[in-house]
Amino acid sequence: MIKRFLLIIRLFPCVFVIFYLASCQINSTTQVFPELTFQHLKLLSLNVAKLEIVNSYNQPMSSPNVDHLFHIPPAGALSSWAKDRLNANGTNNFARFTIIEASVTETRLDKKKGIIGVFTNDQSERYDAVLEAKLEIFDDSGNSKGFAKARATRSVTVPEDSSINQREQAWFILTEKLIMDINAELEKNFLKYLSEWSN
Repeated sequence: MIKRFLLIIRLFPCVFVIFYLASCQINSTTQVFPELTFQHLKLLSLNVAKLEIVNSYNQPMSSPNVDHLFHIPPAGALSSWAKDRLNANGTNNFARFTIIEASVTETRLDKKKGIIGVFTNDQSERYDAVLEAKLEIFDDSGNSKGFAKARATRSVTVPEDSSINQREQAWFILTEKLIMDINAELEKNFLKYLSEWSN
């Protein structure tokens, strides 16, 4: 009986290490998000010979900005939108699609204090996202012939007990909804201001 007890004592550290490593393995699992594509949407065909896609937004890469931490940053999603939806189908002139802003900032929210705070799961952070872009048409000499702009904003809050995976899921949904907002705005303004350049 004593020998068996001593054997269990000796094995306990090994069992603890195994469970600890298994726990780390589970917690380190990264989420796999679907790719944001827009090929299922109708092409916006432009009567131009060439299309340029320019990202003029420089990520600050520091607080309060968090867009650089996203699995799919808004700027990347908007660039994919332009590649999937815009099509140069002419013989002269050119178009330029410019990503002006694609930021997401984090704001810490006030939480309830005292005994109420102990029993309350507050919203701890708010994420404010902004997307802005411009589609411009130029003649072969570089003179601007017309443009259409669009801007979209969205916000989301997360509770204080959110896991990393839950937070990243909230970011992904925020990006997905934001890109569909600006998609609708760009399409509307394209038809309104650049209809003579549609093909």
